Amino acid sequence: MSIQTFRRHDPATTTIGILGAGKVGTGVARQALQAGYRVLVAASGDPKDISLIISVMAPGAIAVTAEDAMSDADLVVLSVPLHKFRTLDPAGLAGKHVLDTMNYWRDTNGDMPELEDAPSSSEMVHSHVPGARLAKSLNHIGYHELELDARPAGAADRRALAVTSDDDETRALVLGFVEHLGFDAVDAGSLAKGAAFEPGTPIFTGSYDEPGLQAELRVHAAGEELELTPAQ
Repeated sequence: MSIQTFRRHDPATTTIGILGAGKVGTGVARQALQAGYRVLVAASGDPKDISLIISVMAPGAIAVTAEDAMSDADLVVLSVPLHKFRTLDPAGLAGKHVLDTMNYWRDTNGDMPELEDAPSSSEMVHSHVPGARLAKSLNHIGYHELELDARPAGAADRRALAVTSDDDETRALVLGFVEHLGFDAVDAGSLAKGAAFEPGTPIFTGSYDEPGLQAELRVHAAGEELELTPAQ
């Protein structure tokens, strides 16, 4: 399958498996259903425990076990609190296309010293699930904005979202996923570049069209290069 085939995939024949049934997980589920995807949602326990929540928050999605969400999905979306990343199953995610939507929030996640040693939060997650084909996106938009800000392709006020990955096929799949959700998808480079749109950055706190997002990514890259340049 070519890279372009991944990007131009048909939602009607693509299954999204979401790990996490909170506000972000169900928000992604609703927008994915709207785009025509088959959507599976899993929490940590018995799917019967979340079936009522899913039927109300994301009608049309299917509550399943985490094992089924990982095995049956073409793209697995991680939407659990970041401090629970060590509960992710490395074997279940090995070889899978995986999208990390998680962020670090001190009040929710507490102290995470391992995060200080990682270039980005997604690389910390990847170190736990090294076999996953990981991408990062959808972390710099509010779950409610996924529905409010989505626009058809070509709309003058269509918002842009960044995507990073070290895997070309996963990057293409997620770029296409973001576009099907109603946003212009911008390839922001390798997984490490995801630090450009983590909490506290201008991209995280702002809202940009594609030229604006490209410009902010260049500003961040220039700042990184300046930090790496030895003082004369």
